[in-house]
Amino acid sequence: MERGLCVKGGNMIHNFMKLEISAVSVNESFARVTVAAFAAQLDPTVDEITELKTAVSEAVTNSVIHGYDCNGGVITISAELFDNGITVTVEDNGSGIDDITKARTPLFTTKPAEGRSGMGFTVMEMFMDTVEVTSQAGQGTRVCMTKYFRRV
Repeated sequence: MERGLCVKGGNMIHNFMKLEISAVSVNESFARVTVAAFAAQLDPTVDEITELKTAVSEAVTNSVIHGYDCNGGVITISAELFDNGITVTVEDNGSGIDDITKARTPLFTTKPAEGRSGMGFTVMEMFMDTVEVTSQAGQGTRVCMTKYFRRV
């Protein structure tokens, strides 16, 4: 992936990171804490960090549960800091999404028997300023999320 691919508005990238983790649920908390620690360089508010961590958690959990059906794989998380925010990309090479529009509909889930709420993308959209999803069935999914931090 090219750095800066998802950054909007001509913002200049100041720093970036990339992390590969095993697609197991215990790594979800590691991913969110790592991204939060990286974002701390921009001195976001506690609420902004909480929202960022929640969105990252949802994206990683979607990869583990839906992308790889809890059978393992690799999740790649990259983040880019720019003037007033962060772009985080979560990618997997799992099963992909047949219908992205349907998957982004609140309460839609492909795993109702497992008690899944179908709110993952909705939560990401609530807490991030932009959420872009690209996917191809059988090829994987890429979720690119940008959050702008307010300056105090």
